[in-house]
Amino acid sequence: MLRRVLAAALPAEGCALLLGERLPAMFATPPCEAPCWRLDWIWPCLNVWQPQAERHRRFAIDPREQLQAQRWCRDRGLLVLGSAHSHPRSAPQPSASDCALAFTPCLQLILSPIDAWIPHCWWLEGSPEGAAGSRALPWTMET
Repeated sequence: MLRRVLAAALPAEGCALLLGERLPAMFATPPCEAPCWRLDWIWPCLNVWQPQAERHRRFAIDPREQLQAQRWCRDRGLLVLGSAHSHPRSAPQPSASDCALAFTPCLQLILSPIDAWIPHCWWLEGSPEGAAGSRALPWTMET
């Protein structure tokens, strides 16, 4: 579903919120050394970046939409874990802009048609070095 949501926004960057749970390491499948997150829901969002002409390389999620997703999560015992977005014309790794504009620390999934829409998971720390403040995270998908 995430690929379809993000591809539907082409040629602009697509975006979504990631909803789920933070699991203690012992309950993760497979077990991990640190706390893990379980993604349960994708919340499709509209890219509201202004000016609109820059949406092919920037995204913004409407704060009202973020609040609505947080309320929905709270009623169900879930969390907003982070966000996902696409890079229509570049590799699926955090850009300096992604790092500078993110509310860090945060989890981000980035997908790109350049890499067959394969999700890449990143942890953004927030750093004056921009993309140097990010690290790739291992992830698995269960169906």
